[in-house]
Amino acid sequence: MPAPFEIIAAPFTAWWAPVGTAFPALGAVPAGDWTLIGTSGDESYDPEGVSIEHGQDVNAVRPLGSTAPIKAFRREEDLVVTFTIWDVTLEQYRLGLNSNEVTTVAAGAGTIGTKSVQFYKGAQVATMALMLRSGVSPYGDAMSMQYELPNCFQSGNPQPAFRKGEPAGLEFEFTGLKDPNAATEAESFGRLVIQHQQALP
Repeated sequence: MPAPFEIIAAPFTAWWAPVGTAFPALGAVPAGDWTLIGTSGDESYDPEGVSIEHGQDVNAVRPLGSTAPIKAFRREEDLVVTFTIWDVTLEQYRLGLNSNEVTTVAAGAGTIGTKSVQFYKGAQVATMALMLRSGVSPYGDAMSMQYELPNCFQSGNPQPAFRKGEPAGLEFEFTGLKDPNAATEAESFGRLVIQHQQALP
């Protein structure tokens, strides 16, 4: 009996990039504008892991003469990614603050070096592309898979708590938006890519 590859228990790691950045091929190392979320990748994440929600609001139409619905219309759909990182470096913290820039002041003679980020987010919401990747596949060992969100924004409300003996975490939530650069309507909300075969010799 073949191994039940379809049963998966493995971490995912997230990267972000500016909207319009091409996604790396499955298996290729993310490079260029792709930035790792979490200084140590999935080793910076809370063990609850990465969750993906495919939300929708559907109107099931019931006519006067039937107790059962006879047709359905989708009114809304959402794609939401959530995870918590145990990493409060400002390079990561900024993602929860509308991607505000980090200001760095180098150390000088008798003065310390500092980094700072502004709390004020303003009316305009920063957007980005998001990629989630894991080195597992539901089709076999030594394969991989990745979620690709071409356009999204950080919609969560991080509440880092600083306590004795517990890591401070930033709860991130990324909500998908339609991709303004998509070639077709079907491609506008992203996709899931999974390896199912090894390359031929």
